[in-house]
Amino acid sequence: MASTTITRIESRFRELRENGRKGLVVYLTAGDPDLGAMDGLLQALDRAGVDVIELGVPFSDPLADGPVIQRASERALRSGTTLRKILERFPVWRQTVHAPIILFSYFNPILQFGLERFAATAAQVGIDGALVVDLTPEEAEGYVRTMRAHGLDTVFLASPTSTDARLERAAQLSTGFLYLISRTGVTGERSEMAAGVRPLVERARRITSLPIAVGFGISTPAQVGEVQAAADAAVVGSAVVHAIEEHYSTRGPAAIEQFVLGLKAATGGKPE
Repeated sequence: MASTTITRIESRFRELRENGRKGLVVYLTAGDPDLGAMDGLLQALDRAGVDVIELGVPFSDPLADGPVIQRASERALRSGTTLRKILERFPVWRQTVHAPIILFSYFNPILQFGLERFAATAAQVGIDGALVVDLTPEEAEGYVRTMRAHGLDTVFLASPTSTDARLERAAQLSTGFLYLISRTGVTGERSEMAAGVRPLVERARRITSLPIAVGFGISTPAQVGEVQAAADAAVVGSAVVHAIEEHYSTRGPAAIEQFVLGLKAATGGKPE
């Protein structure tokens, strides 16, 4: 049976709501530039006050990702990163990182690993849930049932083009939070926010009480603040991955921590 215990993600969003604050969700690709670097990078995000970390599983055909995350996946794959190695290394990361961490993956690596084995292992090592970017709500019942049986959150995506029925189905299958895509297309930094963010959030609020996070194209503190004015959390991915690509080799995790602290300032600063 699924656990009735409040998950780490639910607890974090409840804490944010009680304190009148909005959340920051940050994505990075596991194994970029290599698995050894993840120790310091994950700790840097945690120190900077990230509310939820999305840890991407590198995949050879990342159709939903723009060039920045595609390059990160290529670097991670060249370094030998696999889902199995991420799961093996995760207990070390969990010891020092307090923020909730979900895996952001395409479905193929999970299928190859085995769904039941994946869910059981993920729960055992301290992963909080998963977002499977190419798994549609219509095909997800078996996945959701297996994940919930192990007490893992399942986060689904909806977009401005989602019908009301699709939006409602994504919300029904989601736990932890609902992830809304700010625009159609692939991930990547944008100079300005899509005009449809607020209407999409308002549509979602009419059908679910889940916290709502908005991502895709968010890269500056101003954009983070703009999204948080409508939603419960902003998701930043490509901008952080780009900062790793540009600065990690010379300045290490400290550069990423400083970059994220700048984004976090839009939420009211790092929590005490």
